[in-house]
Amino acid sequence: MDLAGKVAIVTGAGAGLGRAEALELARAGASLVLNDLPGSADAAAAEIEELGAKCVVVEGDVGERSTADSLVSAAIEHFGGLHVLVNNAGVLRDRMLFNMTDEEWDLVIKVHLRGHFLLSRNAVSLWKQQSKSAGEPVYARIVNTSSEAFLLGSEGQANYAAAKAGIAALTVATARGTSRYGVRANAICPRARTGMTAHVFGDAPEGDDSLAPEHVAKFVKHLAGPRGDKINGQVFVVHGGMVALMAPPTVEQKFDALEDIDGYFADRDPQKTFACTETMAL
Repeated sequence: MDLAGKVAIVTGAGAGLGRAEALELARAGASLVLNDLPGSADAAAAEIEELGAKCVVVEGDVGERSTADSLVSAAIEHFGGLHVLVNNAGVLRDRMLFNMTDEEWDLVIKVHLRGHFLLSRNAVSLWKQQSKSAGEPVYARIVNTSSEAFLLGSEGQANYAAAKAGIAALTVATARGTSRYGVRANAICPRARTGMTAHVFGDAPEGDDSLAPEHVAKFVKHLAGPRGDKINGQVFVVHGGMVALMAPPTVEQKFDALEDIDGYFADRDPQKTFACTETMAL
């Protein structure tokens, strides 16, 4: 019961990865504030209560400021505080860039990137205030949900890849800017078989499923727990019990003259871009 006495918010908790994460945190002893669209999180809430854990549901769009405010308020009012934030909610509007509409771009950016920002901002504001009042760091964890789409630059997902890249940058900025208050912020790029990824991974096989969201949820619990105290500002690819720590971008070559650039790229593999295709072999 590593999280006994702790309070966690999980967004997109009604199904898939969010549901698995919420259940895993509940089994570890946390009290849960669940978020999803109206009616979507009721079944997950019932499962959590069957485990003997406490939970409350706050419905709404995570891209709206009012939802973020209500989630943090609910954690404080119902359970007396907030210790863990798992930003998971998301949507897909896949389309090739040249066919993508304004609305498809805006919706994905709003739910993913703005949703992560709103709740992270509210949570760290609370933790900063608590840390200053206590005169010491507080227990505070953020687990953000990025994606390999940003590492690869997925075709047909310009909106999603851009949002997930922003989330990775937001995570690092959060870690660097708030660690002195006790905040530990990390991002995961999960591979999980959910309703949102059914078109990618297909139906689950018989027996153990290496892409079951429960595998990812176990690592989320690890980051949320006491053992995650030394982990901050990191990005991980996670699936099937495998966790890969991503290295930060590095400088490949420095050019002091424009003429040198042409020569360097003359014999360089044109397929080698900023995309991290090595993750496909994990």
